[in-house]
Amino acid sequence: MDGEDGQPTAPRAPGNRAVVLGVLAATVAVLLVQAVSGTSARLVLLLVFLPALLAGLGTVAQTVAASVWVTAVVVAHSVLFPPGDLPARLGTLLGVVAAEAAVIGLCARRVRRERQLSRMRQVAVALQRQLLRPLPVTTPDVRLDGLYRPLEQDAMVGGDLYDVAETPHGTRVLVGDVQGKGLLAIGTGFAVLSAFREAAFREPRLTAVADALEAAVERHNAYAEQSGEQERFVTATVLCVRAPDSNDESTDDEGRATEVRAVNCGHLSPYLLRPDGRVEPVPLDAGLPLGLAALAATGEPRPERRFTLPGDGVLVLLTDGITEAQDASGAFYPVERGLADLAAVPADALPEALDRRARRWSGGSSRDDVTVLALRPAPEPPEPPAR
Repeated sequence: MDGEDGQPTAPRAPGNRAVVLGVLAATVAVLLVQAVSGTSARLVLLLVFLPALLAGLGTVAQTVAASVWVTAVVVAHSVLFPPGDLPARLGTLLGVVAAEAAVIGLCARRVRRERQLSRMRQVAVALQRQLLRPLPVTTPDVRLDGLYRPLEQDAMVGGDLYDVAETPHGTRVLVGDVQGKGLLAIGTGFAVLSAFREAAFREPRLTAVADALEAAVERHNAYAEQSGEQERFVTATVLCVRAPDSNDESTDDEGRATEVRAVNCGHLSPYLLRPDGRVEPVPLDAGLPLGLAALAATGEPRPERRFTLPGDGVLVLLTDGITEAQDASGAFYPVERGLADLAAVPADALPEALDRRARRWSGGSSRDDVTVLALRPAPEPPEPPAR
């Protein structure tokens, strides 16, 4: 169950009025059946199951109240309609009391467990807000809409990462995927995001930003090796977008173009969705993932590629949670065709629409975290009114 902010919330306990009415109705029904049956069967003992049902949904107080009520009804019934001998009467009462005590204990354990899970969710939400920036984000250069959905809903955060920074060098965007899952993967992702948030402002060259991310993963892996943990690599794409000069009159058939520079570190190439519905994969050098640059041993910086983003175009960045969605036959989701089918969808709704289609393709199952970012040129500011 999701709350208003889209975060999972614990199931609510039934209201006290509903519990009282339900217990009274069940009591009356059982006593009527007992009276109408005309048998010696002690159907009133079926009421013992009422607190057991409440123990799975209600509060401890509700379960205690129902247990006390049921015990009182059984005692009254035993006094009015006593069994054959005293030992049988005492055995019945002791059995009822023991059963209700066990039910109350189980309810208290469930409530304690739910509170622990609720605290864990709150910590995960706080961690997510520190790691992943809320979307959408608008800068003077771009408007970035997106969706992030972890593989495990209760985990809230996984191996995917993204960020956007408005810097003096232009708007810089990062999207990536950490090898593996769990807290260790989150730690690696935090190291990458921290390095990006510093280098994006400090380094004028985009290749230097990628080098800073590489150094961060190498340092993190060195600490991991010292503590006996698994070393990890990160696939990532770093982009820099700068809006065209307002005095630049150069245009093409699709409006004023925005220059985009990109350095790819083993991540999926983005897709360019043009206004006429055409979808084009942006050819970027694959490159080695972050943390594996030492394997190349060339000493050369990662290559930087430049391309243009049409004024009405959308650049779609994603992770393999979309591309590796499989149908029953094992076929992967055709991202290019899916984006072409969604060409008429507004950019702010495109990430969720693409995720829904990929989930339908895979029958609702997910194998990995999902991140979809839709990047488009920022709208031009309105001209000041003439005086």
